[in-house]
Formats: sequence, structure tokens, C-alpha cells
Amino acid sequence: MTSMSRARVARRIAAGAAYGGGGVGLVGAAAVGLVVAEMQLAKRHVGNGQSPRPPSADGLYGRGYGAPGEPALRLTMLGDSTAAGQGVHRAGQTPGSLLAAGLAAVAERPVELRNVALTGARSDDLERQVGLALDDPGRVPDVCVIMIGANDVTHRMPPTRSVRYLAAAVRRLRTAGAEVVVGTCPDLGTIEPVQQPLRWLARRTSRQLAAAQTIGAVEQGGRTVSLGDLLGPEFEANPRELFGPDNYHPSVEGYATAAMAVLPTVCAALGLWPEEERPDASRREGFLPVARAAAEAAAEGGTEVAAAMPTGPRGPWALLKRRRRRRVTEPEAGPAPAEAPH
Repeated sequence: MTSMSRARVARRIAAGAAYGGGGVGLVGAAAVGLVVAEMQLAKRHVGNGQSPRPPSADGLYGRGYGAPGEPALRLTMLGDSTAAGQGVHRAGQTPGSLLAAGLAAVAERPVELRNVALTGARSDDLERQVGLALDDPGRVPDVCVIMIGANDVTHRMPPTRSVRYLAAAVRRLRTAGAEVVVGTCPDLGTIEPVQQPLRWLARRTSRQLAAAQTIGAVEQGGRTVSLGDLLGPEFEANPRELFGPDNYHPSVEGYATAAMAVLPTVCAALGLWPEEERPDASRREGFLPVARAAAEAAAEGGTEVAAAMPTGPRGPWALLKRRRRRRVTEPEAGPAPAEAPH
């Protein structure tokens, strides 16, 4: 599928989400059924269903950066097992911990991490998670990172519903005053046991959802980072290294790769990352209609999309950026207990 045709499909899905349309098919119903059947079979093959719960990484990071009277930055993770860190054994290996430690180093301020993500969650769980994130009006997160979408595909949630739930979550968080970064649907075509031609169908389905998620999130004032294709080639080239022990969830190295891509956008959302005056043409950055930017981002992992201009003849415009990734490493010490835990 070309970038332009993917943009048209993504725009239709996002429009259906915004205006209450019915389910807009990503691929034919029969094909989706095959994808789901194969994904369920793959999940039975790659794991025994008894994976331990992700380690809790909540707490305060970068305590040494603290200064009298300066509050810690508040980072909240929302989403599914990817956001929760399913598949790793130490708190410092979860994406939330990696992002909190990296953000503390860039900001030179302590960062309080709270993770409300739930393994197995679909986008319809975001309303509950946002409620948890905003349960204390006096402690609204400075930035929220949402990673969601894979379970929507494997459980056949209509993409319009999926995007509608995500857009509502972003809108609610932004209205409360939080910055929002969405890591869009991962590339399900990279799961090793899934065979062709279903790998291709899974890839197409997840990329189309990722593009539609980008439109929905950006139009509500969030930023997105494409995760799918970022990990795809690395998963295929190094499946034993970048997949976890169950060959389904990312490994320690896989989560570090994802966090490395998301961290610059988190920092930029908080005004902590140097912003060039104009896009870098040599990196194929630029201003595009949001649907076109979303389609291009879905095809290239690590690509950021953010709102840029008001609505024009072809809809809202967005800035497509390919930020240089910042290396993130596991904190040497685990998180300290938060000073004011929830």
C-alpha cells in the first residue's frame, strides 16, 4: 500500500472515530479473521500464558538533581503490556523506568514515575486509566506516555472505536494540562511464529491503525512516535535478542530501543529539547497534511508527528520529524519511593 492510499484509509478511520461512524475495515473481514486466528495460535506457541506481572517501577528517579523548592516532574505511563513492561524481570528495565531516568538526566530534575498501564488492555480501558492518572487534581502529570493498539487488532476492535477511545484520552489529558506522547500500534507482522501471507496482513493492519491513531492523537494536541517499523527490522534480524523469552513481548534490549525513540519527543513536549527553527530537509522532515504525515510515520519507526498549523483545505497540518535518538540505560539503582505516593 502506498503512502497516499494509507493516508486516505487513515483519514477515513479517524473521521469515523470523530463523527461516530461505524466500523471502517482495515482489511477484509475474512482476512482479519485469518490474522486474528493466526495471532491467537502464535500467542499459544510463544508463551505459556503464565508470564509474571511486570515489575513495579513507580517512584522517584534522579533524586540527586533535587533542588529546594523545585518539584519533581511527573511522568505517567498508560496503555497495554508494552507500556507496563511485560516480559522483563527488573523495574529498571521497563520502558517507564528508562524514560523516567532519561528524562531526569536531560531535565536535571527528579522525575516521579507512575504507571497505570495494564497488560492485555485495549483502547477502551484508557478511560479508566486516565481516571487513575488524574485522580488527584493537585498532581496532574507533566507528561503522559501512552502505548496502545496491539490488543485492539488481535481482538478485532473496530479501528474507528479504537481511535475514538484514544482521541478521547488524549483530549482529556491535554485539557487537564498534561503533555501527551503516544507510541502508536506496533508492527504485528514482526511476531516470529506468524507466517506469510498473514505476516503481511498483520503488518498492513497494524500500520493502518498506527496512522489513524496518529491523526486522532495529533488533532487533540498530542504528539506521536511510530514504534512499529522501528522495531520491525530489528525483531526480524535479531528475534532472539529483541524479543523476550516468550518471543512475543520485547526483551530488555527491545524496550530500550523503544524508550530511546520516545525520549526525545517526551523532552521536546516539555520544552527540554532544542528545536531547530525549520525542519531538516536532509532528514526528510517537513510540514504535511496530518493524514500524509501519519502515513509516512507509520512506515518508518521512530518518526514523530506533532500539530503544526490550523486546519487548511486538506485538513490540519503537522510537522514530521525524525529526531536523533538518545541512548537510554537502565538506572544503576532502583526507583526511590515517591515522596507523595498515590
